[in-house]
Amino acid sequence: MSKKIVFGILLQLNLVIGYAQHTMLKGLVTDSITGEGLPFASLIYKGTTTGTSTNLNGHFSLPLPSEIQTLEISYLGYETKKITIKNNHSGSLNIRLAPISTTLQEVTVKPSKEHYSKKDNPAVQFVRNMIERRESHNPRQKAYYQYDQYEKMLLGLNEFERKPKKDGKAGKFDFLNEYVDTLETGATILPILEKEKIETVFFRKKPKSERRVVRGQTSSGVDEMLSQDGIQQLLDEVFKDVDIFQNDIPLFLQRFVSPLSTIGPNYYKYYLLDTLTFNDHPCVDLGFVPFNSETFGFTGHLFVTLDSTYFVQKAILNVPKDINLNFVSQMTIEQTFERTEDNTRLITKDDITVHFKLKEDSKGMYARRLNQFSNHTFVEPATKHHLQAFAQKQPVITLENATTSSDSIWMRLRPKEATRKSGKSIKEMMTQLRKVPIYYYTEKAITILFSGYMQTHKEIQKSKFEVGPMNSTIGGNELEGFRLRAGGGTTPTFDKHLFLEGYTAYGFKDHKLKYNLAAEYSFNERKQYLKEFPRHSIRFEYLYDVNKLGEQYMNTGKDNFLLSIKRMKEMRATYQRQVGISYLHEHYNGISYGLSLRNHREYATRYARFLSFGQQGVITPLDNYDMSLMELKFRYGKDEKFYQTRNHRIPITFDAFIFNINHVMAQKDFLGSAYDYHRTDVGFQKRFWFSAFGYLDAIVKAGKVWTEVPYPLLILPNANLSYTIQPETYTNMNPLEFINDEYASWDLTYYMNGNLLNRIPIIKKLKWREVFCFRGLWGNLTNKNNPANKGEGLFLFPKETYLMGKTPYMEASVGIENIFNAVRVDYVWRLNYLDHPGIQKNGIRATIALSF
Repeated sequence: MSKKIVFGILLQLNLVIGYAQHTMLKGLVTDSITGEGLPFASLIYKGTTTGTSTNLNGHFSLPLPSEIQTLEISYLGYETKKITIKNNHSGSLNIRLAPISTTLQEVTVKPSKEHYSKKDNPAVQFVRNMIERRESHNPRQKAYYQYDQYEKMLLGLNEFERKPKKDGKAGKFDFLNEYVDTLETGATILPILEKEKIETVFFRKKPKSERRVVRGQTSSGVDEMLSQDGIQQLLDEVFKDVDIFQNDIPLFLQRFVSPLSTIGPNYYKYYLLDTLTFNDHPCVDLGFVPFNSETFGFTGHLFVTLDSTYFVQKAILNVPKDINLNFVSQMTIEQTFERTEDNTRLITKDDITVHFKLKEDSKGMYARRLNQFSNHTFVEPATKHHLQAFAQKQPVITLENATTSSDSIWMRLRPKEATRKSGKSIKEMMTQLRKVPIYYYTEKAITILFSGYMQTHKEIQKSKFEVGPMNSTIGGNELEGFRLRAGGGTTPTFDKHLFLEGYTAYGFKDHKLKYNLAAEYSFNERKQYLKEFPRHSIRFEYLYDVNKLGEQYMNTGKDNFLLSIKRMKEMRATYQRQVGISYLHEHYNGISYGLSLRNHREYATRYARFLSFGQQGVITPLDNYDMSLMELKFRYGKDEKFYQTRNHRIPITFDAFIFNINHVMAQKDFLGSAYDYHRTDVGFQKRFWFSAFGYLDAIVKAGKVWTEVPYPLLILPNANLSYTIQPETYTNMNPLEFINDEYASWDLTYYMNGNLLNRIPIIKKLKWREVFCFRGLWGNLTNKNNPANKGEGLFLFPKETYLMGKTPYMEASVGIENIFNAVRVDYVWRLNYLDHPGIQKNGIRATIALSF
């Protein structure tokens, strides 16, 4: 979902604006082994004086010939190449030059398929020496470290040019040509998003902590229609800081194997290519390329000093052409380093440029994330202002005046390399775009699509009330029949602390009106959403609605329209009336805790009858029962990354370790409670990366009901009746098929990132990826809660409910994701308890899951 947001915006912009044809021949000249661009390569039409040379990154541009010509491409140390060019040529050329066979220290590098051996290979031994010394240069081994960091993020549409209309009249979007910018490579882009930030980073080793003080930041562009903080979180993870001195490099929400990983010699081919001078230091050019070009590795070069320190002066990394990575047609990472007198490594630049393409024949998008570092120091200042930063709880501290810096101040602070040639600002462009009706309404539609809510003012910032969620307007179930729902809530424009929200719903089968009213007071000022991190609030809520027993979808709203399409009828539903008050406090260190008090009345229906055992086992039907419950919650989830919407936090990654524990209690006859009640649940969640071999998402939970209570208060496993893939639910289990008072469950999903399918010649072109799931539930029902013993106050279990044996319920699935870059399809089968009537033993489930 988080990645879908960015691509959805850019796709809509492409549809609205469109692209123009060009009459220039453009392309890239690369090394056939490493895939990196070759600077200053010569290109000339044979027999003419028309030619050009590539820029620093290997890009070139020259006019198309008027007739068929032979283009000659040459570069020192590489075989000359000749290509026939027609005058109607379209698209971009990718020219790969093969190095002339070179021998260096007994290592032969050849452009053709060579017999590569790790044994007695000096390049491999050279890399192993580098790996042994990589931590000795780490600046974070010092007691104190401080530096300034400038960051710029730029997104733009590639080679943009508006074509004039055939009738000569002005077009609605002709003004966009005024905002086109020219890159250093000579290519043109239309910037659509620009973010800049200047911050000071403070690090200390004991106690280990890091704080970032943002002194200035500015943002403008297409992300204004969505959560700008959420987009920033997403971009920070997609373009994460690259550290080649670690085993894994997180980038594009994946894990790449570093060329200096401890498994590097088993993953990469290394070549000692040449000696050169860089920053007045004699260096060796170490080339590398993965054994399998479809896996998540890099091609590129490391320029390493020819001394005992093995110090990296410069790194250039590219993604292989055949890599199983969506939307990325080209990427280059360039990093430069300086060393101190004691050989400590200081990064001075981290520059990532990416060309995205939604489809091969499109011009796509250009993205650049430039970081420049300066004012490095290991001396703790004599003044104590830096201690104020460490005293703050939040890891990122934004100064009050950080967003008010004028354009003139940014022009002074902005490095020359980050200055755009066009003097026009994106803010001006967005203002003009919104004056065009087709763009204005497209932007509104995108906002509603991704937020789920419709603003009541034409300017988003001035909307005090929002209507929604829109995907819950229409629904249905067996108890209510066709269901209509309408609702909404206030925004921070209404009040930054007090929020009011609610909904009404009506079922056309049961003819009952349902409703929810809530008021929440936030002790922290809210910027865009009530539920943005960190929350510290108190909430009052009154509810009357349907309760679907045994169906609790953990990652979506219960009234989501897509969930109303079921594989079987929902036959386990009640009505509930609930009034409650709750308190929640979230902290920057990942700890959160809450307390809630609620009075709960649940009503029986013909789908879920309450047949209560009395004295001597006499069964009496009850209309309802009452409980007054107190719930205590504790959660730890440090460094979680998520995209914040109005009502949901959509995880960007699952890397953070998450632990939670809840306890619910009630005392009989206190505030009308019908039973004594104690229930405890414990769980954890974590993603485990296996470097080049994918990753595993693990969710493990356990719980117990300690007291004697009727079945609606016991543990009801989550059954998934929809055709969508839903984590933490059981795809082929029926609601209330099992009822327990103690349980342990697991949900394991292994993503192999195409390691198997990439080896199948035809299939690997589809870039499909394997997904394997194994989930299960061990459950037990103790004698005190077994209605077969006719315990007073217990309810008779519904028909087709069973006790679980010693064997846990289990199901497994095999799936393929990345179908058309977006679809995941799983085949799921149930492994045991196959003799129960009315069950589904196997089935197909699907979901939309855009990924890189």
